[in-house]
Amino acid sequence: MTTIRRFCCDDLLRFSSVNLDHLTETFNMSFYMTYLARWPDYFHVAEAPGNRVMGYIMGKVEGQGESWHGHVTAVTVAPEFRRQQLAKKLMNLLEDISDKIDKAYFVDLFVRASNTPAIKMYEKLEYVIYRRVLRYYSGEEDGLDMRKALSRDVERKSIIPLKRPVTPDELEYD
Repeated sequence: MTTIRRFCCDDLLRFSSVNLDHLTETFNMSFYMTYLARWPDYFHVAEAPGNRVMGYIMGKVEGQGESWHGHVTAVTVAPEFRRQQLAKKLMNLLEDISDKIDKAYFVDLFVRASNTPAIKMYEKLEYVIYRRVLRYYSGEEDGLDMRKALSRDVERKSIIPLKRPVTPDELEYD
């Protein structure tokens, strides 16, 4: 049985095996701690029996006005636990928090343009490619900014794709 619960400090010492996938972005310890302190509602872990980490999601809420949104910073599932809808459950949890608690207009995420399996999964979850970000990953690989409109965005303006790619310095950060 899978348990999904809030991430805690102890999990930082137990989740490295989940991060071994070359497509998973990894960060330094202070980055994870900042997310845990500032956006605890957006940081969850999935555990198998025996407290084995199966995957996690880390995100935040940011922006202003109609750009107020939930953001998926990282979602990953260990290879042996994939194809069980676990990433979908984690994504749905973050979307529900963004929609019902923080009243965000949309959820967004960035994915490597070469990561076709992830792009297909996000599309099944109703995400659309909003824009391409040139050389987003380490100044080498393009990223795709994908978005999903939430209930507050009645006209779905947040997911109307941009017609041209952007560079990382054109992105809005809070």
